[in-house]
Amino acid sequence: MGIFIDKRDRALLFRTRLQEALSQVGANQTSLARDIGVDRSTISQLLSDDGARLPNAHLVGSCAQALSVSTDWLLGLSDRPENAADLVATSLTMTDAPRALVDETIFAWHQEAEGYKIRHVPALLPDMLKTKAVLEWEYEPHLGRSADQAIASSEERLDWMRQSRSDYEICIPYHELESFLSGTGYYSGLPADIRQAQCDHWIALCQSLYPRLRVYLFCARQLYSAPITVFGPLLAVLYMGRNYLVFRDTNRISAITSHFDALVREADISARQLPDELEKMRRLIA
Repeated sequence: MGIFIDKRDRALLFRTRLQEALSQVGANQTSLARDIGVDRSTISQLLSDDGARLPNAHLVGSCAQALSVSTDWLLGLSDRPENAADLVATSLTMTDAPRALVDETIFAWHQEAEGYKIRHVPALLPDMLKTKAVLEWEYEPHLGRSADQAIASSEERLDWMRQSRSDYEICIPYHELESFLSGTGYYSGLPADIRQAQCDHWIALCQSLYPRLRVYLFCARQLYSAPITVFGPLLAVLYMGRNYLVFRDTNRISAITSHFDALVREADISARQLPDELEKMRRLIA
């Protein structure tokens, strides 16, 4: 149940918040009265009356609209001053997703969520777990001369992430790993010796960084997931190719987190089993 506020306390809160909203936008009683079409004395009375009376809904709504806040906030029904349009704009945004190793936006989100668990379903295989040779093969055609610089920067970011207080859970479709090790599909043309070294690198990382790094394999025939990253309780990001769709509202973050946790529960290969599974999958490298 919600906490009920006494009429006198709510009236006091309304006056306090109305004065705060005026200060925030640099307005005064005269300008607010002009904007909403009332006498200045009406606004003066709103701010000075020490009784338990509240203005009518029309007047509250007009003040909220003029000051770009919500009526719920003015009346003490919400702790968020933003109006509905601003809340939607804040809770759902779209940003560019450059085809590059060093994505400043992604790194900033990691920094913001330091200390929280980060859940990740990559579009392919996670860059942070790839060897330099694989990164060069994948990115040099797109980055050209800047590939070495980008890879060096990516390695620095990985070192930072290793030292951060965040745990990482990564879910990968089983077929994606099969495709990589066999050099088929997206990974067609990737030399066998590079794939072999990458397999060794994965085994070493999964063993040395466990349990802070936990990688699971799930069957895409049973479960599907779009590429997503959940940065603790702060935001959830859906990768669309050219853009990131970013959610900051609690309900959507919770729903996407539940989706990821279902992938972990239903995974065919757990984080503990992955090193042994990779040893078995070496037979695919030819």
